[in-house]
Amino acid sequence: MSSEFVSNKLDITNNDIKKLRSYRLSSLRTQMELNNIDACILSDAVNIRYATDARNMQIFTSRNSPSRYLILTNNKSILFEFKGCEHLSDHLSTIDEIRTSSTASFVASGHNIKIKEKEWVKDISNTLINLIGAKKTIGLERMNAAIGIGLQENGFKVVDAQLPIELARSIKSDEEIICIKNSLIATENAICELKESLMPGISENQLWSIFYKSIIEQDGDYCETRLLSSGEKTNPWFQETGKKIINQNELVAFDTDVVGCYGYYSDFSRTFHSGPDDPTKTQKELYNIAKDQVEHNINIIKEGMSFKEYSEKAWNIPDKYRANRYYLSAHGCGMTGEYPYLYHKNDYQESGYDGIIKNNMTLCVESYIGEKDGKEGVKLEQQILVKKNKIEILSKFPFEKKFLN
Repeated sequence: MSSEFVSNKLDITNNDIKKLRSYRLSSLRTQMELNNIDACILSDAVNIRYATDARNMQIFTSRNSPSRYLILTNNKSILFEFKGCEHLSDHLSTIDEIRTSSTASFVASGHNIKIKEKEWVKDISNTLINLIGAKKTIGLERMNAAIGIGLQENGFKVVDAQLPIELARSIKSDEEIICIKNSLIATENAICELKESLMPGISENQLWSIFYKSIIEQDGDYCETRLLSSGEKTNPWFQETGKKIINQNELVAFDTDVVGCYGYYSDFSRTFHSGPDDPTKTQKELYNIAKDQVEHNINIIKEGMSFKEYSEKAWNIPDKYRANRYYLSAHGCGMTGEYPYLYHKNDYQESGYDGIIKNNMTLCVESYIGEKDGKEGVKLEQQILVKKNKIEILSKFPFEKKFLN
């Protein structure tokens, strides 16, 4: 591994993990109470992990829903685990009971899906009545439409569970912050390997696989996206990693999007140069403008600032780069990208919403700079922690000196 930038992970004890689990579960229950929700039925694997730390086939079960789900009340937590996997969460104090789930999907039920959904609703309704009583308010997420309708027909008031979940997840405990830092350290070490392998002649897929391999070796979970692109594929942004061969003297832009160690998100962006020559004047200009945007927006963020005030004070994107701008200015970050979204000034009226930037929020500050129909573009992003009297930059991997003025 390159000696340019290598970090060692921070110590985290079993007691820290117990505190982390207790904090997350308590935070979610507090938000449920504040929003008058008597029970939540969670099926998003990341949200189940947030509430309980139970981890199992996250992508599969989120796509095949409901096949694994959690009923959470103010004093009871019942995990309905995928058949054959019930033993995986026996050690977790955040779960009071484990039952075998019933998969109410077309894949599992075929043309009997309507019958299966009715059986699912009946079983869950009976469980809910035993736990909290009839005609209560249920927070529901990512379920078949027939399930929501069926629960309503059985007398429950069904509301969206996203609000309490996202509000709970947005404020991090000290133990969560240690986990986030460890996830970032693993990602930064993986980027060292990626950068060491970057040279003309390697394909985007090969380069990305080196990064992904290192993430898995360091006990990370998975990458949510495939956002490594080179040359003309860097403009516009969001072109996925592919078979393209990286040529000489091209920009190589990369967004990590790693669900890493302990399930925490590591999300920052860097842009490299393939060499062998120095970056061109245009490449340097794009890079420095993107860096200016990120640094300006980090410098205006403070605890207690409203989302609207942030948008008003955020860096004003020059006209020639506005068409290809990144779709938001900053966003929350925890176990994945999350609440809040902070928008550019010109987008606030159409897309923005207000709120308050709070202590122990972790945010990612974004920039993409590339002209419409331009040859290349630069992606930069920093992950930060908001504290009462300061902003801590969590993503330590340095910017590229060869680009800097």
